Amino acid sequence: MTKKTVLTGITTSGTPHIGNYLGAIQPAIDASRNPALDSYFFLADYHALIKCHDPERVARSTREIAATWLALGLDTDTATYYRQTDIPEITELTWILTCMTSKGLMNRAHAYKASTDANRDAGNADLDDGVTMGLFSYPILMAADILMFNADIIPVGKDQIQHIEMARDIAGRFNHTYQPLFNLPEAQVDEQTQLIPGLDGRKMSKSYDNTIPLFSSSDELRKLINLITTDLRAPGEPKDPDSSTLFQLYSCFADRSEIEVMRRQFLEGIAWGDAKKQLFEFLDAKLSAPRSRYNELMKDLGHVEQELKKGAEKARAKAAPLLDQVRIAAGIRPLTYEAPVAASAVKKKEKSAQELAEIAARADEGRRRAILMQLKPLLDQVAGAEDKPAAAAAIIAQKTAEVDGLKKKAKQKAQNELDVLNDELAVFLNT
Repeated sequence: MTKKTVLTGITTSGTPHIGNYLGAIQPAIDASRNPALDSYFFLADYHALIKCHDPERVARSTREIAATWLALGLDTDTATYYRQTDIPEITELTWILTCMTSKGLMNRAHAYKASTDANRDAGNADLDDGVTMGLFSYPILMAADILMFNADIIPVGKDQIQHIEMARDIAGRFNHTYQPLFNLPEAQVDEQTQLIPGLDGRKMSKSYDNTIPLFSSSDELRKLINLITTDLRAPGEPKDPDSSTLFQLYSCFADRSEIEVMRRQFLEGIAWGDAKKQLFEFLDAKLSAPRSRYNELMKDLGHVEQELKKGAEKARAKAAPLLDQVRIAAGIRPLTYEAPVAASAVKKKEKSAQELAEIAARADEGRRRAILMQLKPLLDQVAGAEDKPAAAAAIIAQKTAEVDGLKKKAKQKAQNELDVLNDELAVFLNT
C-alpha cells in the first residue's frame, strides 16, 4: 500500500506553549507513529521573517521549537524533521511557482486583505502601507513547502484552508502548463480539536499574551496558574466546571476517571485556591519528564543541530530529484540536454483514456476553483440574503447582461463565470 505523505510546518517566532502542544505538536507526533503515513515536520524559519524582524527572537524560537519536538518523543528515524532554510530547493521552487501564480490570486489572500482593510479603516490612502512582498506572496512559499515533497495531507486550522486551496491552484496551473509533476494536497481540519483556553479564558495565543510556556519551571508554572481568571464564587459554593479555565486545562491532560473526580469537586464547591493548587501539581507532574529532557537538549544544541541536518539530508534526497524534473519541464536545462522524444511519445500513446480524462479533470478543477474564488463575494451575497432565490436570480440576470455586452476573450471569461454561477446557484433558481 502506498503511504500518504503528511506535512506540518512550525513558524519559529515564539516559545512553544501548552496550546501548541495540545493542539498541534502531540497529535502530529502521535500520527507520525502510524506506519501508513510518511511524516514531514519542518521549522518554518523563512516564514518567521514575514512578521518578526527581531533576529534574536527568531534564533531563540528556532532553538526552543527544535528541542521541544525532540523532547516530546519525535522519532527522527521514522519522521523527516528538518529546518526550512536547510532545503535550498524550496526557495528555488518558490520562484518558479511565483512565475506561475497570478497576482489576482495573491490579492485574495486573507492576510493581505486584512492588512489593506486595516489601512482602509484607519483612513490611510495607501492601502499597501506596511505590506511587504513577504506578506503578500507568502502563500507561494507555503505552496512550495507542500509541493516540494508532494504532500497529500496538510493538517491546518480553518484559517489556513485558503492557503491549501491556493497550493492546489498553483500546482494545477503548473501541471497544465508543463508536466503533471505535483500532487494536489488536501487540507485536514480536525473539527473536534478542543479550544485551549489561556490565562484570561480566551484562546491561548501569543497575540493575547495569555500563554503558559510548555516547559516553564515549576515556580513559573505555579505563578502563571495563580493568574488564571476565576469568578467570585466562595469556597463551598458549587462551581460550573464547563465554564472554568482551570477545569478545561485539567481535562486536556487528565483521563476520564480523573476528570470525573475533578468535576465532582467543582460541583461540591472546591475553593479556587485549592483548584489552582491541584492543577499546578497535576501539570507539573505530567510535564516533569519532557521538561527535564528539553533542558538537557537546550544544553546540547549540537545534538539538536545534528538531528536537523540528518532530516535535511533525507528531505533533500527527495527534493533535489523533483526540482530537477521541474527545471527541465520549465525549460531550464543543460545546453546538451536532449529530450527523450521517442520514449515520451510512446508513453503518451500508451496513456489510457481514463488517465487523459483524469488529467483534463484536474485542469478543469483548478480553473473552476480559481473562478469560484473570484465569485465568492457574489455567492456570499446570496447566502446572506433573506430572499435567496430573488438574490440569485438578480445576480444571474446581471451577469447575463454583462456577457451580452462583451466581445471575444472578455466575453468568454464572463461566460465561464456565468456557467459556474448557474451551477452554484441552481438550488435557489429551481425553487
